[in-house]
Amino acid sequence: MDYTLNQLQIFLKVVEKESVTKASTELHLTQPAVSIQLKNFQNQFDIPLTEVIGRRIYITDFGREVAESAKEIINQVYAINYKTMAYKGQLTGKLKLSIVSTGKYVMPYFISDFISKNSGVELQMDVTNKNAVTQSLGKNEVDFALVSILPEAMAVEYIDVMPNKLYLVGNASAEFDQAKNTKKLFQNIPLIFRETGSGTRQTMSRFIENNEITVQKKLELTSNEAVKQAILAGLGCSIMPLIGIKNELRNKELKIIPVKGLPIKTTWRLIWLKGKKHAPVSSALLAYLNKEKEHIIQNKFDWYEQYTV
Repeated sequence: MDYTLNQLQIFLKVVEKESVTKASTELHLTQPAVSIQLKNFQNQFDIPLTEVIGRRIYITDFGREVAESAKEIINQVYAINYKTMAYKGQLTGKLKLSIVSTGKYVMPYFISDFISKNSGVELQMDVTNKNAVTQSLGKNEVDFALVSILPEAMAVEYIDVMPNKLYLVGNASAEFDQAKNTKKLFQNIPLIFRETGSGTRQTMSRFIENNEITVQKKLELTSNEAVKQAILAGLGCSIMPLIGIKNELRNKELKIIPVKGLPIKTTWRLIWLKGKKHAPVSSALLAYLNKEKEHIIQNKFDWYEQYTV
C-alpha cells in the first residue's frame, strides 16, 4: 500500500458526496484530477471501493469500511498537528459555527483576523436558515450560532455583535406612490417572502401582522440571494436586511422605499447553550470579539452605520 493523505481526503469527499463532480467542486479541484487520484487509490485494493452504474457512482460496502478507516487516519493526523502546535503555545482545535443565511454578510468579517492569527484553528461554518441553525445548536453540534432573533424555547447566552436593520426594498427603476399610506402601498405591490423557518421571514410576517396589512400578491423564495435577484428582475419587493444589499444600493440597482415603521431593528447575536463549557478555542473567540468588535464595525461596516435612509 502506498496511498497518500491527499488520496484519502479525496476518497472521503467522493464517499460523502457520492459524486466525483460534487467532490471536485468542494475540493476546488478539476474533475479529471479527482478521477485520477480516485483511480490510483482504488488500484491499491483487490476489492472494488466504488462501482459505476449508468453515470452514477456507488460506494461498495467495502468502500464504506475503508472510508471509516480513512477518516480515523486523517483525524489522527490532525491530532498530531494540533499537539505539535499546542507544544509551541499556539491555539489549536475546531471551531464550529452555524449561521443564518444573511449572517454570511456579517460573520466572516468578525472572525477572519482571528482565524488568520491562529493557524491551528480549524473553522467549520454552516450557512442555513434559522430553524436549522437552532436545531444544530440545540443538539450541541456547534459551538456558536449567529442569529438576529433569539430562539424562544431554548436557554442561551449571547454576545451582541452588531445591529441589524431591515427595509422595504424595490427595483431602482420601479415607481412607487409614496403618498399612499402603508396599507395601500403594500396592497399594490407583489411581496417576496423568504421560506418558512427563515428569521427574515419571521420578522417580515410580524411587521405585516402588527400593521394589519393585506398582501394581495405573494412570492416565496428560499434564500436572500434569490430574493435579491427576483427584485432586480422586477418581480416585486421585499423587506430585506440592509447588510446584504450594499453593492446594489451603491450601483443604484435597488432602492429603499420609505415606509412608516421601517426599518425594523434587531441585533446580530452570537449565541450558545446556557451553561456550556467552552473549549479554549471558543473562549478565545469570545475574548477576541469582546475586545475587537467595535473596531471591526468601524473598519468594515462604516457604510452601514452611517446609512440613515
